Amino acid sequence: MRRADLAHILRAAAGVTDDGRILVIGSQAILAAYPETELPPEATVSIEADIAFLVDGAEEDGAEEKADQVDGAIGEASMFHSQFGYYGQGVGISTATLPEGWQERVVPFEWGDTGAAEAVCLEPHDLVLAKLVAGREKDYEFADALIAGGLVDPEVLLDRVDDLPVVGAIQRRVRTFIEKRLDST
Repeated sequence: MRRADLAHILRAAAGVTDDGRILVIGSQAILAAYPETELPPEATVSIEADIAFLVDGAEEDGAEEKADQVDGAIGEASMFHSQFGYYGQGVGISTATLPEGWQERVVPFEWGDTGAAEAVCLEPHDLVLAKLVAGREKDYEFADALIAGGLVDPEVLLDRVDDLPVVGAIQRRVRTFIEKRLDST
């Protein structure tokens, strides 16, 4: 995905929901910090942008109404997806397991025409930690590529591992992954 594609998704999501307060939490959040020309292919291979709304649904029932609207209008297998080859995946903020303090580190997406969207994206280190907690093969490849490319600092990642709200076994798995990359840099 390119920055122009993400800007298009954000513009469309804000239009569909009448809410521009968007948080990009998936891998394409990296596009707020780096242009696609500076990223390894593993960082831009995705054709979906995982987006959440800073306020979505009634807090007491946990509904994610705006995320559902995005899925229906510009999500996977939608006309939008068919026409443009990429799509927005509406998700809740709780989809990502993030280290304490992530809210203060978000990066504004300030590129191109985002229309009414005032989007922010996860800071690259917080993004990589969320990917490592998820622990899928594609997440490891994404993290590896950003570490190897010098786009995230393994020391910063290690400093934030204890701030992840996960059980010790997951923290150890994440820490081990990072330490192995630190040893090879």
